[in-house]
Amino acid sequence: MIEPDLTRLKDAPVPPPDGEAKRIAFGAAMAAFEKSAADAQGSAAPQRLSYASSPLEGKRKMRQTFYFNRALAASIAALMIGAPAAFMLARNSAPGGGGLSNLPIGPISPPAEVAVAPRMQAPAAVQPAPAPSAPREERAKAGALGGRADGVAAPPPPRLASSPLSRSFQPAKPVAAMNAEGVRPSPPIDTNVAPESAFRDRFESKETSPVKLAAAEPVSTFSIDVDTASYAFARRALNAGRLPPKDSVRVEEFVNYFPYDYPKPESAQSPFKPTITVTPSPWNAGNRLVHVAIQGYALQSAERPRANLVFLIDVSGSMSPQDRLPLVKNALRMLVDELKPDDTVAVVTYASGSGVALEPTKVADKAKILAAIEALGAGGSTAGAQGIQDAYRLAESNFDKSAVNRVILATDGDFNVGVTDQSELKGLIERKREKGVFLSILGVGQGNYNDALMQALAQNGNGAAVYVDNLNEARKALVEEASSTLFPIAKDVKIQVEWNPARVSEYRLIGYETRALRREDFNNDKVDAGDVGSGHRVTAIYEITPVDAEKKLVDDLRYGKKTPAAAQARAESELGFLKLRYKLPKEEASRLITQPIAESPSVESIAHAPQDVRFSVAVAAFAQLLKGAPYLGDYSYDDVIALAQSAKGEDPFGYRAEFVNLARLAKSARP
Repeated sequence: MIEPDLTRLKDAPVPPPDGEAKRIAFGAAMAAFEKSAADAQGSAAPQRLSYASSPLEGKRKMRQTFYFNRALAASIAALMIGAPAAFMLARNSAPGGGGLSNLPIGPISPPAEVAVAPRMQAPAAVQPAPAPSAPREERAKAGALGGRADGVAAPPPPRLASSPLSRSFQPAKPVAAMNAEGVRPSPPIDTNVAPESAFRDRFESKETSPVKLAAAEPVSTFSIDVDTASYAFARRALNAGRLPPKDSVRVEEFVNYFPYDYPKPESAQSPFKPTITVTPSPWNAGNRLVHVAIQGYALQSAERPRANLVFLIDVSGSMSPQDRLPLVKNALRMLVDELKPDDTVAVVTYASGSGVALEPTKVADKAKILAAIEALGAGGSTAGAQGIQDAYRLAESNFDKSAVNRVILATDGDFNVGVTDQSELKGLIERKREKGVFLSILGVGQGNYNDALMQALAQNGNGAAVYVDNLNEARKALVEEASSTLFPIAKDVKIQVEWNPARVSEYRLIGYETRALRREDFNNDKVDAGDVGSGHRVTAIYEITPVDAEKKLVDDLRYGKKTPAAAQARAESELGFLKLRYKLPKEEASRLITQPIAESPSVESIAHAPQDVRFSVAVAAFAQLLKGAPYLGDYSYDDVIALAQSAKGEDPFGYRAEFVNLARLAKSARP
């Protein structure tokens, strides 16, 4: 109601009083007032209604309430039905005229036919709004009937004492809207990245390979490794501005991540060709690096055996983010496109339990396979052990002795239901490996990634462990390197190097800490070792200290034995002797390749080394810096960048350029 209306009403005749209309109008007005006060408590309303201590202020506040609370329009309309009578009655009863707020404290004697609620004394504070714990239906009913759930009209609001504070008006601060249960929702969370405080990734802790004396311990033995998971995991951390955990860095997986153009072997019967290069060490003057490059034979399409694959897919609740199950589904679609029509694919899923999503199906029926992959969804806990057993059962039921029989486990790396003991799982996988069913790992996600378990399972399953953090990595692992991922050319591949104490004082193997073997394991065909797939390359780098070097980490013995004459004669041309032992995929007896390590092909400086050698040395240095290895002296990320830049070459897929960028990111990454 505005000022001209009030002026006209001043001289208007008083209509006959209507008690029922007045009761309804007054009840509606009180309900509107209490609803406004309740909504202002913690609401996002632009202003909160306060008590008006004068007629003009009361009219202004009523206008504000009308404009800011459109929902009250119906109540205001009802109020106007009985407003003229109420206004005139109040005006005639008050000496100075004005609104209801100036009525004297105490009861008013209205005409007998008009019922007026008694006025109450002002309390110290405004009464609070109804408690939010009351049922929504009761609160709604109370608002409609004047604030009482039982339908009785509520008393009018209390009058506040007039004071300067009552005239100050503070707008309410906007807050988040509440949901149906009266609870304000939390801000949205990016489900693709776990909060840093939630990172619980697990890695096996291994000490960096130590420096050894050639005179005391001349033989170094290790299993070959073609995994690349460590590099991809570190890349994800660095792209997020963090340094990767030191235990997650495995130098050999960084080095072996990249393709190199090493000399190739000529036949599958002799599937390896070693190439050895000796170059000065870029970080320790006087030391040398012995770069051992081993290129595996690449199977031709006609030589490739049939594939019998079972995709074992983790569909637990933790796999729901885009970088997990959706990424796995895209990766598997890529892999299916690389298979031949005669290959077979089955799909087993596991969450709170396990089940067969697709029975063994020929790739010729590709649409059926892709539909089964597309239908996968995430939810539940992680009964991984039961899933592994079901996957092996399916692989064995379709076993083909002439084919590659392999389970490919795609997971974010955790088993929290069922058989979780690592030794028990390893035992199961070893037994299946002996029957000809191998296991490979496709890891995704972060925050709960059990890298230690994934590495152990892949190594015991004669398979590779790859980590996929994006679609480009999926394409690299399952399209570009599909043959090397799926089709082995040799198994139980081991390397042993004997160093000549007459020429080599000290040596250390860079990386391969998780692949170390005992000396006697080399000739023992019962000892498991790494598998190499079609076209795979393996690089191992030793740092050696010549006997005549001025700076050594271990002093010579005062009472050491003299070098035998025969060894002295061989010392003129050999730094050491390389032996490589392997088994062909269908054989159980190992074969041996040997090659002396001569100093004659050595280069004068690292700048004159072959391009692939220089780049792999830069990668090895980078991984050691991330790991905190103590043997690099003052060598820095800038030195890594400079060496890698000089050896980028053609780089058709951009892997080397990406590496240089990661080295730059590492300079400013937070721990």
